[in-house]
Amino acid sequence: MNAGFKRVSVIGLGYVGLPTAATLASRGLEVIGVDIKQEAVDRINEGRAHFVEPDLDIVLQAVVKAGNLRAVIEPEPADAFMIAVPTPTDAEHRPDMNAVEAALRRIAPVLKPGDLVVIESTSPVGTTEWAAGVLKSARPDLTNPLEAPEAADLLLAYCPERILPGQTLRELIDNARIVGGLDKRSAARARELYDTFAKGEIVTATAREAELSKLTENAYRDVNIAFANELSLVCEHLSINVWNVIRMANKHPRVNILAPGPGVGGHCIPIDPWFIHHAVPDRTPLIRTAREVNMDKARHIADRIAARAERLREPTIALLGLAYKPDVDDLRESPAVEIALKLAGRSAFQVLVVEPHVRALPGAMAGRPNLALTGLDQAVAQADIVGVLVGHSAFKALDPALLVEKSVIDAVGLLGRPATDN
Repeated sequence: MNAGFKRVSVIGLGYVGLPTAATLASRGLEVIGVDIKQEAVDRINEGRAHFVEPDLDIVLQAVVKAGNLRAVIEPEPADAFMIAVPTPTDAEHRPDMNAVEAALRRIAPVLKPGDLVVIESTSPVGTTEWAAGVLKSARPDLTNPLEAPEAADLLLAYCPERILPGQTLRELIDNARIVGGLDKRSAARARELYDTFAKGEIVTATAREAELSKLTENAYRDVNIAFANELSLVCEHLSINVWNVIRMANKHPRVNILAPGPGVGGHCIPIDPWFIHHAVPDRTPLIRTAREVNMDKARHIADRIAARAERLREPTIALLGLAYKPDVDDLRESPAVEIALKLAGRSAFQVLVVEPHVRALPGAMAGRPNLALTGLDQAVAQADIVGVLVGHSAFKALDPALLVEKSVIDAVGLLGRPATDN
């Protein structure tokens, strides 16, 4: 059942947009994917993803071969447009909505009466209303729900993604969705779109409620992670095994402390809480403090490793993991990347990075003479200091005997030892 959607356009073919486009196409809809990167477009049209996500290539190959999915650089007419472009923050943690605005202006020329525009990009409260204004400036001939509630030419809604990299295809279908419309007609039409593939509960709401619900989810998680990270600092100071403390505390039926780590990464949790704080800075000290605790944790781990390295004349440091979470290739906002860059900034340190999910060091890490991507065995054999930054499955088979003569800082508890060992 496609509820009258003959063609759907997905703007932005990254970690959210491409799996969404492939899932829609697998339901028999004609899907036009739009991305500004020609390399990504070319790979998709060959049935190949430009990032790692389990089973995505299988689905892509099928829908591209069937002619249900086609990637392009320039937008084409469609019945619904789903915007899934990045929404980062600037140096002062303010929302950067340039990509969303650019996407809105790019689709404006091909819009027609009756079209639905859905923003999936995580955004500040009020974004959908702002988007109506952007489209009005680009297409003054088309009314929007703010001008003509329940009778507008264009329908506008907000439906944030709620997926976990590594499980994206399943969670796109199974997770509950929040659909917020600028009017009831927009929310109802957006619900029809998600009904074409989603099996989870679909809750309709106002656009502002939907916008804040997504930010709330990740701010809540950030606060809980901050507690775990702060507790790890307390345990370090008191020479107590934080993993044992958490395991025992979680025996309480109403306690569920999360695992600490080297910080918080990914495109959502490190970004979304700032959107709330930026909107209401005087009422969000807890949200801001949690962000600061989690950002400081990466710097703390880097400083601990550096302090041990400074005891040696020509230290070699092995860093296990670059991704922001286990068993994915996603390096966005990864604290492990920040740690590696900080240590590589010390010319006396030789830094060997092990990341089994990437083939080359990215961007700012590439070309540094004292920073190299190597295999696990080689890095551990050569290292004086081993920092475990990501709990990849590939690292669990590491022979503990190889670490006996090493100084080890295990930031994720992978090796079953206190972070204060050695």
